Amino acid sequence: MQIPKRVERIKIEIKKKKSGLRFGDWFLEVFFGVENGETAIAVDLIEFLNASPTAFHAVDEVKKRLRSEGYEQVSEREDWKLEAGKKYFFTRNYSTIVAFAIGKKYVAGNGIYIIGAHTDSPCLKLKPVSKVSKGGYLEVGVQTYGGGLWHTWFDRDLSIAGRVIVREQKDGSESYSHRLVRIEEPIMRIPNLAIHLDRDVNDGFKVNKQTHLAPVLATSVKAELNKPAVENGSVETKSTTEKNLDGRTNTESQKHHSLLLRLLATEAGCEPEDICDFELQAYDTQKSAIAGAMKEFIFSGRLDNLCMSFCSIKALIDSTSTESSLEDESGIRMVALFDHEEVGSDSAQGAGSPVVLDAFSRITNSFSSDTKVKTYETILFSDESFFRFVLIKFLSIAIQRSFLVSADMAHALHPNYMYISAFIGYIFLFQDKHEENHQPKIHGGLVIKHNANQRYATNAVTSFIFREIANKHKLPIQDFVVRNDMLCGSTIGPILASGVGVRTVDVGAPQLSMHSIREMCGVDDVKHSYEHFKAFFQEFSHLDAKLTVDI
Repeated sequence: MQIPKRVERIKIEIKKKKSGLRFGDWFLEVFFGVENGETAIAVDLIEFLNASPTAFHAVDEVKKRLRSEGYEQVSEREDWKLEAGKKYFFTRNYSTIVAFAIGKKYVAGNGIYIIGAHTDSPCLKLKPVSKVSKGGYLEVGVQTYGGGLWHTWFDRDLSIAGRVIVREQKDGSESYSHRLVRIEEPIMRIPNLAIHLDRDVNDGFKVNKQTHLAPVLATSVKAELNKPAVENGSVETKSTTEKNLDGRTNTESQKHHSLLLRLLATEAGCEPEDICDFELQAYDTQKSAIAGAMKEFIFSGRLDNLCMSFCSIKALIDSTSTESSLEDESGIRMVALFDHEEVGSDSAQGAGSPVVLDAFSRITNSFSSDTKVKTYETILFSDESFFRFVLIKFLSIAIQRSFLVSADMAHALHPNYMYISAFIGYIFLFQDKHEENHQPKIHGGLVIKHNANQRYATNAVTSFIFREIANKHKLPIQDFVVRNDMLCGSTIGPILASGVGVRTVDVGAPQLSMHSIREMCGVDDVKHSYEHFKAFFQEFSHLDAKLTVDI
């Protein structure tokens, strides 16, 4: 009998194990099929992705990791008492999180070295009134968030996650809290129309975002039969669900299917009538995975941009993990993960808000000997409808000494959309979607993004710094420019560069299927990104001291 090659390989790997390879690394290498260093980081990313179906869950997961590594939470509603050599973080709306580690040699006016990414991804969010009933089905009304590839959401096993606002009773007093919820099992689906009823569908299907995207939750008959009984033994009806225990009208039961509210209440650990409001979205229940014939890819939702969020926060944690990590650091190492990038960043917790400037200001002011000095003033020009910040003293110096790495996933070369030409009559057809000299490859390392029209904030100085770090550590690096005949996307980079005035480079790991419900990137590039970000934290202050520009 022929022994399967897989068994032979495991026999060889057992010999490696006996020669001293750690069991964890050996197990990952044998059963996932790629090198242990790459796999360990990729497996950690998989766990992060699977724990983060929404921006709220992503922030919660980051918060847990930071706390376990000695980072202390501070509140924006309170005064900060910071110390050199210590590590801190704060959240805003529980969908944006900022973490920072202060060098032991830091003084007010020194630079802050930031990696910025975002926690949100295109998705379907539940409407304020989500109850939809049509044709004997219970459906959930949703609205599109961001620029998703919406056709990829059809025929997927969907569920719901997010946060709910819950009313609580304790010692006779009433209070409210937000609780994260996640229904693990698939409860919804957006079914395609059978080809027999639309013979031309393969010639071009355009999604109607209002009518086509409502997920099916249940049939009306089954939902009615499974309604819970009330105290007198009768089936729950509209009149029995409209009042809370205290007699107040429960408007949520009128706006959403009672079946959905019961599912959410079970997850939140409360009664349906105690749910006051929520922010929920649909998500794909299929788990993230290391995949491909050579186990070289990661298949997952939300890689844009949880992959960069993960790599940046892991790099910060690992670059500050020992007692001596911050011994010679004169600056501050920071990661800022923002919400609402996919819809323009214009919110209280988006990159367009003052969250970074607030952090800069409060940190700088904490180390200023003159506590009476305000670090910025706000002047409102009512005729122009925007705020202008007049930065003074240490803060303005700190900003000019700071540096931002705007980390957002990049477009990898797609093999099915490369340049081809065909002679048909007298016409040449061109189907290329990539600029011929700028075609990032999976496994090729982080991509530096350039755009002459400032859709990316990279310039020669900032790209040099980031490239120099790669060269020193023998890390691969690539460049991206969009074709002149195509529109260019953008990132938080230009928003923060113009809003704060900080030097910025735009980068990202290459991926395919961006904004699909299921995306893919390379295992190698996760490791490359993490190592590049970690090196940036450890070496930027020394490299920047050697660079002279504005003299």
